[in-house]
Amino acid sequence: PSHTKYLMFRLLSAGRRFSSVALASAERQVKLTALEGDHKGISLITLQRAPANALGKQMIEEFRQVLTALRFDSQARVVVLNSALEKTFCAGADLKERSTMSPTEVREFVFLLRSTFSDLDSLPMPTIAAIDGFALGGGTELALSCDLRVAGPKAMMGLPETSLAIIPGAGGTQRLSRLIGAAKAKELIFTCKRLDTAGCERYGLVNRVSNTCALTEALTMAKEILPQGPIALRMAKAAIDDGIQVDRATGMRIEEACYQQVIPTKDRLEGLQAFKDKRRPIFTGE
Repeated sequence: PSHTKYLMFRLLSAGRRFSSVALASAERQVKLTALEGDHKGISLITLQRAPANALGKQMIEEFRQVLTALRFDSQARVVVLNSALEKTFCAGADLKERSTMSPTEVREFVFLLRSTFSDLDSLPMPTIAAIDGFALGGGTELALSCDLRVAGPKAMMGLPETSLAIIPGAGGTQRLSRLIGAAKAKELIFTCKRLDTAGCERYGLVNRVSNTCALTEALTMAKEILPQGPIALRMAKAAIDDGIQVDRATGMRIEEACYQQVIPTKDRLEGLQAFKDKRRPIFTGE
């Protein structure tokens, strides 16, 4: 079996599914699993709409439900987004469904897509996209909405919208330019260039690459994050995400405000005590 399919089988066998019938239904296009054992604290979002994880109305509605569940789950310390399909992470918008929409319906759906990806972007805990296979158009925009990205050996990313006489509409023009700079973002959007794994790394679209399986490397990264203080991670993410949008002086004030949030926590005291005792701290998120 492929690395991805085998790993998914092992993880889902060991993980506990959320008790809600709506979240656990086998017919869902988006599945949420809280992993156990060595991966406890990692929540796995799996896209599973064959044949290409095209972004349609049902898939987006289910994705929004999953994000809402995660936002208020204190046990979720890191989120990994992946695909159950072997050759595709997410092929972008469902163009067949889109062709049946009126101009007003298109505006409404693109607004929903943009706000959904912003909800992913604003999750309080770190998020990692495991990109195995194609991630084009909305698939690239989806991956860009995560904090970190890992590309597998057959990853393919790109924003081909201008070849269809439209533009990236789910945050691609903004997130890509902030990630790799305006000039490189313009190059990719103007030319509709597709990047393989090496290209993704060269242009700075991904943090890591794997020559076997993106999900394996994403879980390795998630496990590196897990030991850190959960509240500290959330505050560090908030300080970076909010601070990068403003001038440095204002960013410093945002950092100060976020630091204030960690001072009264039990985890901060545990960190100091563990350092004194020369042991690993045990953080509880309090």
